[in-house]
Amino acid sequence: MRYESLSVSFVFLATALPALAQDFRFTGTATANDGRVLYEERHSVDGTCEEGVFRPQEHQVAYHKPDSEESFASKTLEYKTSVLRPTVEFVQPTFDEKMEITYPEPETLVIDWQTPQGDSERFQVAFPSDTVVDAGFDNFVRQNWESVVAAEPVEFRFLGPTRGEHYGFVLERVENDQVDADHVVQIRPTGMVLRFLVDPIVLGYNDSGSLSDYLGLTNIRKNQDENYTAHIRYSVETTPDCELTP
Repeated sequence: MRYESLSVSFVFLATALPALAQDFRFTGTATANDGRVLYEERHSVDGTCEEGVFRPQEHQVAYHKPDSEESFASKTLEYKTSVLRPTVEFVQPTFDEKMEITYPEPETLVIDWQTPQGDSERFQVAFPSDTVVDAGFDNFVRQNWESVVAAEPVEFRFLGPTRGEHYGFVLERVENDQVDADHVVQIRPTGMVLRFLVDPIVLGYNDSGSLSDYLGLTNIRKNQDENYTAHIRYSVETTPDCELTP
């Protein structure tokens, strides 16, 4: 009877304890087609282990020019309600640009964008449950890890924040001679018109579900009218004590 009580108490304590806080740290180096280093991304993700799988809570990104300890841009993402649709605050002071994405009510998001041209844009966007926002694509890939491994395409909606609209995209296996990774996928538009306007983004992942490569258009500006297209290669410094994929 005594052992039974101890067992019951242990189960109660185990279920009552909160999920343990975890850290995920990684750095991305963005290079141009000629191999020139454009900038470095320093990522810091705080989260918890829930049922053996890492769940991000807050994600900080600092952008640095080569050999500079002072950041020239930053991004903060919070995944309190959804790992696919974080709140976003992105600032790029060099171009006087700032963007915020918030969720004032269920199934509605608001984009406040201070453009490099000095204008202010505001969009209110209704969205379905399969919509992905900003770096939520990384979590979307992990949520669909079985499909990634099995090379099965997955359709979703992806937010174009500067256009104030979400569009049909597909996540699918692809071969690319620029990306050497355990798993190589791309996200591309499914609409005929957008396919002519927007190039696919190619992503590389290792077997544990960590992003190793990003090849495509970035959110860092080359000038007032265009952003850099780059190959970003990631290296991991700290991983959580649980799995990244389900």
